[in-house]
Amino acid sequence: MSDKLRHTRNLGIMAHIDAGKTTTTERILYYTGINYRIGEVHDGAATMDWMIQEQERGITITSAATTVFWNYNKEDYKINIIDTPGHVDFTVEVERSLRVLDGSIAIFCAVGGVEPQSETVWKQADRYHVPRICYVNKMDRAGADYINVVSQIKDKLGANPIPIQIPIGAEDEFDGIVDIISNKAYKWDNTSLGKDYFEIPIPDDINEQVAEYRKSLIEGTAEENEELFEKYIKNPDSITEEDIINSLRKATLELRATPVLCGSSFKNKGVQLLLDSIVAFLPCPTDVPAISGINPFTDKEVERRADVNEPFAALAFKIATDPFVGRIAFFRVYSGKLDAGQQIMNSNTNKKERIMRLMQMHANKQKPLKSIEAGDIGAAIGFKQIRTGDTLCSPQHPIVLESMLFPDPVIKLAVEPKTQDDVDKLAFALNKLVEEDPTFTVKVDEETGQTIISGMGELHLEVILDRLKREFNIECNRGTPSVAYKEAITLTVEHNEVYKKQTGGRGRFAEIFVEISPADDDVTGLQFINEVKGGNIRKEYIPAIKKGFESAMANGVLLGFAMDNLKVRLLDGSYHSVDSDALAFEIAASKAFKGACKMANPVLLEPVMKLEVVTPDEYVGDITGDLNKRRGQVENVDSMVRYQIIKAKVPLAEMFGYVTVLRTITSGRATSSLEFSHYAITPHDIMENVIYKIKGYLVTV
Repeated sequence: MSDKLRHTRNLGIMAHIDAGKTTTTERILYYTGINYRIGEVHDGAATMDWMIQEQERGITITSAATTVFWNYNKEDYKINIIDTPGHVDFTVEVERSLRVLDGSIAIFCAVGGVEPQSETVWKQADRYHVPRICYVNKMDRAGADYINVVSQIKDKLGANPIPIQIPIGAEDEFDGIVDIISNKAYKWDNTSLGKDYFEIPIPDDINEQVAEYRKSLIEGTAEENEELFEKYIKNPDSITEEDIINSLRKATLELRATPVLCGSSFKNKGVQLLLDSIVAFLPCPTDVPAISGINPFTDKEVERRADVNEPFAALAFKIATDPFVGRIAFFRVYSGKLDAGQQIMNSNTNKKERIMRLMQMHANKQKPLKSIEAGDIGAAIGFKQIRTGDTLCSPQHPIVLESMLFPDPVIKLAVEPKTQDDVDKLAFALNKLVEEDPTFTVKVDEETGQTIISGMGELHLEVILDRLKREFNIECNRGTPSVAYKEAITLTVEHNEVYKKQTGGRGRFAEIFVEISPADDDVTGLQFINEVKGGNIRKEYIPAIKKGFESAMANGVLLGFAMDNLKVRLLDGSYHSVDSDALAFEIAASKAFKGACKMANPVLLEPVMKLEVVTPDEYVGDITGDLNKRRGQVENVDSMVRYQIIKAKVPLAEMFGYVTVLRTITSGRATSSLEFSHYAITPHDIMENVIYKIKGYLVTV
């Protein structure tokens, strides 16, 4: 079993949009013999981009899983790969994939280098302590600069990049790769679509550079432990290729180093050496520390090691809907074994589930499995209720694993079906899509009766509406996209709330005296402090007061937007021996929230986005001028060969339709990327305008 785990790799491919993730995955499928032909993204024929929306747009929208096998050092290895999207609107796919993966390949464009979404996914990988290797792709493109990208990985990401390859040439002259560890150069045969490659002499013009990098690599290896250091002191040439690989692997697993490789996936160069590095440097399931969780019945911490003999424990990281087999739950098995037809427990709902069928996924195709073991990734079919982030475990050995955190939606849209017959169908379809995507939310506006859908960006909601049309056959009328604001207070206020209700017989009574203020900087949610003395409020009523404030925070006092942070100090109060109960204090807390917040100078918070524009030099002035009109703050302008990179922070409210405007300003020559940065207080005049729009025209979203 341990040998089987030693020969398994679970990894994801992550990068900024258009760095070449899917193209690289297609080459991996071809060279490992899974596909008999190479599917290209620009032709809409990529295996991993199986959704119609992905094929039409040429981007990845949903993460797709597949399994390949690779022979390295005369041993066969099983590699489970998840290809993730690069567009910021679909960051949730990267987030949930990294949560269950052991390692990752970070792909960078040799021209663009470290781009905004590269930073986002790198931080996500840091948060989950995922070891990674870097692959600098597109070495054949004009402006490709390998060493510059390595420097950016160090400076912008704070990583310790260790180049283990040097490109032979660049741009049109990119001809091959020198492997620094083995001190060998390789060239690829174009006639076999890069399937065949052969050794060539290291070119004279880079011999010195290779020798320098190799010396640095050997010195780094020698510093790993005393034994290697002594070996190096006696004879520097005695450090073997195996010593280098073992020490670099150890440093990679401990997140102290990140090996950097290069290539051109589109031109079929470098992918086989990337596969070798996946096996050599990325962890197997037994390299990863045992996963810990909580026993829901004892509240004690328990651990599960990657071992088939341990009790079964798995995490469902994605729910998808297939038109032929219904709902599919993707899950990672951390310990134990699951057989098809076996009963398990969903420890988040405390209900038992029978998993009727098990599958190994290859994009949207399924291969039936009889069982699935520790360290593997698979899919389950035939369950009642499993959601993203749920823990699946043995009923006799319950465990709840840490769930996943997802960002809040920043944009919303009112939708309604074009025909009355589709009203029920729309509700059903939206519920299905909410199950699949934790960053997509649906609610019905109580005042207008409108259905409001919320997501991470314009493209996100556009894809949702497209799926409603194609998959569920529902045509929708849509409103204008609007910003998902939040609310906050800016002052500290004391408030006394008395709740009395007498309707004959037993009444209701609760009195609370509270101080509300903005929460401390490092606190999210309700910061509740109980300072009641002398038993003026019974202890059993305190949780109800807290619950009342928590519930009330879902609807702020200005426009009903959620309030994320609030500090409440419960100072005093009183109760009635007969008329007081928990519900009375909960209602009093809700009323106190509304009364106090109105006096605490409530404000709207608007989402502010990080914008990066890559443009030819001559358009910089026009673009920055346009950004100033949009309340944008230009933070930096970097120079690249023939291009300028403008970095700015701009409120989302000003960015609707920006791509079209940018194309007009630059005759289609500039590109932009937008990602969420933070929430900031909305300027007073803008806030008044928003309040007037929403309260003045109730049908407007």
